[in-house]
Amino acid sequence: MDATELDNRFRYHPPNTPERIDAHETVRDLTSRLARELNEILPEGREKALAITKLEETGFWANAAIARQA
Repeated sequence: MDATELDNRFRYHPPNTPERIDAHETVRDLTSRLARELNEILPEGREKALAITKLEETGFWANAAIARQA
């Protein structure tokens, strides 16, 4: 991995277009809706906690994909 890729991974990527802002909001909306649904139907426990954590990770990575695009 070169220094340029590392710099890109760790710098701030402001949403600089209306399309990117909308895409971030869509990701947040979709993951939030699914989290609420899962919270209602899954029994409490480790598996539920992990499912919600993985959904959070999905949102983080999806937003990183939007933010880091050239």
